[in-house]
Amino acid sequence: MFQTYKRSPITLVKGDGCRVWDENGKEYIDFVGGIAVCALGHSSPILSKALWEQSKKLVHVSNLFYTQPQTELAQVLVENSFADRVFFCNSGAEANEAAMKLARRYSKEKFGPERHVIITMDNSFHGRTMATLSATGQEKIRTGFDPFLEGFRYIPFNDLGNLKSAIDGSVCAVILEPIQGEGGVVLPEPDYLKGVREICREHEILLLLDEVQVGMGRTGRLFAYQHFGIKPDIMTLAKALGNGLPIGAMLAKEELTDTFGPGSHGSTFGGTPLITAGVLAVVKSLLNDGWIENAREMGDYFKNKLINLQQKYSIIKDVRGLGLMLGLLLDRDGTDIVNTCMERGFLINCIQERVLRFVPPLIIGKVEIDLLINCLDEILKEIKI
Repeated sequence: MFQTYKRSPITLVKGDGCRVWDENGKEYIDFVGGIAVCALGHSSPILSKALWEQSKKLVHVSNLFYTQPQTELAQVLVENSFADRVFFCNSGAEANEAAMKLARRYSKEKFGPERHVIITMDNSFHGRTMATLSATGQEKIRTGFDPFLEGFRYIPFNDLGNLKSAIDGSVCAVILEPIQGEGGVVLPEPDYLKGVREICREHEILLLLDEVQVGMGRTGRLFAYQHFGIKPDIMTLAKALGNGLPIGAMLAKEELTDTFGPGSHGSTFGGTPLITAGVLAVVKSLLNDGWIENAREMGDYFKNKLINLQQKYSIIKDVRGLGLMLGLLLDRDGTDIVNTCMERGFLINCIQERVLRFVPPLIIGKVEIDLLINCLDEILKEIKI
């Protein structure tokens, strides 16, 4: 395999709920969750049952035909969001590609060819394809892949003044993450997203929200935008949407529907009967079995425990996050803490070098959280300041 990932030196062979085991039988409590993916945990019986039952009926027929699981999933997503239409694909990057293509095509049809620029945020992350890489505002991720696609303009996150200054007659859309995940678990200022929504409305610019990491209950609401009193024009989902299945989705308002007519966009494996049957079971469980409420309650509990650690140790400079998307900003590189946690049976990860990120399954409980907090407490005691 290409060495494109900095892998930990363990091989995982089994999972159950919030726990995984390596090839030697060692148990770990998982606070990475497939990077905010495994909302219902590992080896979810709900998902396994849905996949098994659908695999005996129909696996793939192409999008030349309707299938029942796909249309049912689209209906559930529409009924529980701002949107009227859904496009299914295979990943968050593909969903973001679809969103940007839709925005450009719509704006050119409505306003003319000069409307094509998409404003994006410094420190953002939208994917690894050439278009989503071009929209990503992190130089370390972009290094070596130029020339990038034209038509992107980068501005600071949480700065309405810069947004206003960046808008001219060439801008068709703004794309941003309601909470910057890979950027370090960075939350918007209280009125920032409302301000962005109002500016976009004033200039007839589309607002694209990338909820690939923050959506599907992660923040304690089904979608992160629901915390901020706004509605986007387009939203993208992936990760927890499928609990490990390869799926992405782009959701949009009805007025944009005609822009993506027959032949305008497509995906061979986007929303197959097998995948959407599994995803439908995941989404129904999130909506009906209390896991979003659990994310909110356990997120508050977890965050308070992290704040208590911050009060004890000066190495911790900030506690960030919402729901079960949390981060600890350190005054130094966090790699050693990640490795020590792994040695002691806990999986966490570090982003932006100094932010410990916690995105566990939404089924996590106080027992698992307390065990991690005790582990972190012991590790921080051992660190020489």
